[in-house]
Amino acid sequence: MKSTNELFQLAKILRLHNTSINIEHIIFKAQENKPTYLEFLQEVLGTEVNSRKQKEYEKRLKSAKLPLQHDLDVFDYNFSCGISRTSMQQLRELVWVDNKYNLILMGPSGTGKSYIASGLIYDALKRGRKAYMLTMPNLISIIKMKDISPTALRTYSRIMKAEVLAIDDIMLLPIKKEDAVGFFNLINILHGNTSIIITTNKAPTEWVQTLDDEVLATALLDRLLYHCEVIKLKGKSYRMENRKSIFNNNHEEGKDERRSV
Repeated sequence: MKSTNELFQLAKILRLHNTSINIEHIIFKAQENKPTYLEFLQEVLGTEVNSRKQKEYEKRLKSAKLPLQHDLDVFDYNFSCGISRTSMQQLRELVWVDNKYNLILMGPSGTGKSYIASGLIYDALKRGRKAYMLTMPNLISIIKMKDISPTALRTYSRIMKAEVLAIDDIMLLPIKKEDAVGFFNLINILHGNTSIIITTNKAPTEWVQTLDDEVLATALLDRLLYHCEVIKLKGKSYRMENRKSIFNNNHEEGKDERRSV
C-alpha cells in the first residue's frame, strides 16, 4: 500500500491525472496480464495521452457554443436546396480549412445555414481544430467589452487563435459605425490565418445598407470573398414545417367536447 501511495503522489506531481486516480486499477491489471516493461509503460502513457485529448476536446466543444442540433450525419436534405450530399462531404473533409478558404452560407431563414455552419464547426472540433461559433450580436458585444471585461478578453483571445470561426446571422440587424469598425478590424486580423464561415439572409450587395458605409463594406467583402465559396440555400423553412403545438389532437378533442355536450 505504501508503494501505491508513493506512485499516487508521484503521478499527482507530474500531473498525470488519469494515472493518479486509477493507480490501483493499473497495478491490478498489470499483475493480472503481466505485460513487458515496454508494454506496461506504453499502456500507462498512452491512456494518459488519450485522456488528456478527450478532456481538451470536451473543453473545446464547450467553448464553441454550438446550438443543440449540430450533427451533419442527420442533416435533412429535403428541407435545404442548394447543397448536394457530394458537396457537403467535400466540405466536411475540411480541406478548405487547410487552405484558409472562407465559406458564406446565404439564404432565407430556416434553410439550414446555421445547422451547416455549426455542423462544420463540430466536425472541426472532432479533428482537434480550434473552432468557435458566435452570433453577430455576441461577437460585437465581445469586441466592445474586451477592454473592460476579463471574460470578454479571454473569449476574444480564443477567437484570435481560432482555425475556424463561424459567425451566425451576419448583417441581420443594423450595426453602429464604431461597432462596424471593430468588426472589420477583427476580420482584417483573421484574414489569411483563419477560415471564416458566414451565415446571412442578405446578399453581400445589401451589406452596404446595413453598415451604412460603402467603403467599409467594400473592404470587408474584399477580405471575406477572397478565397471564398458562396453557397446559396433555398427551400422550405424546416422550423415552420416542423413547428410544434402545445396541444395534442386539437381537432379530435373538439369532437369529444361536442359529443359530451
